[in-house]
Amino acid sequence: MERANPGTNGDDIAEALEQASILITRHLSDRTALSLTASMTLDTLNREGPIRLTALAAAAGISQPSMTELVQRLERQGFLTRVNDPEDGRAALVGITDGGRALLDERRRYRRDRLAELLTDMSPQEEAALTLAMQVALPSIRQLIQNATSRVRKDGPVTAPS
Repeated sequence: MERANPGTNGDDIAEALEQASILITRHLSDRTALSLTASMTLDTLNREGPIRLTALAAAAGISQPSMTELVQRLERQGFLTRVNDPEDGRAALVGITDGGRALLDERRRYRRDRLAELLTDMSPQEEAALTLAMQVALPSIRQLIQNATSRVRKDGPVTAPS
């Protein structure tokens, strides 16, 4: 199927996602000592369950040594644990702990509370329009995430052009 005005829809979507990313990282983050990569790592493990460190590094788009360092730090903080891989006794799986889940829940509550604060500056009509737009967009965003995650598993992480 051919698209009308090639590039325009993609550009508009990219701009909206970039602006949403700025909102999240600059205005909804709780500014704890947890880096974006550490937060994404905990979230990945929370959603997918225990996985190998190599797959975790690929999903985060970082090197295996960098992921090893991150996992060790998060393990010392009590947010992650390593368990033997039942399919390969020589390998280990990385999993999230109850403490890691509690941290994610705390960060999620903070973001939601902060967003509720910011929404008070909008009119009821603007808030209703934003709510409707998010209800329409959310399934597509989830599909994009799923597609990107599948590609990382299949092809390895995508790197930015140099």
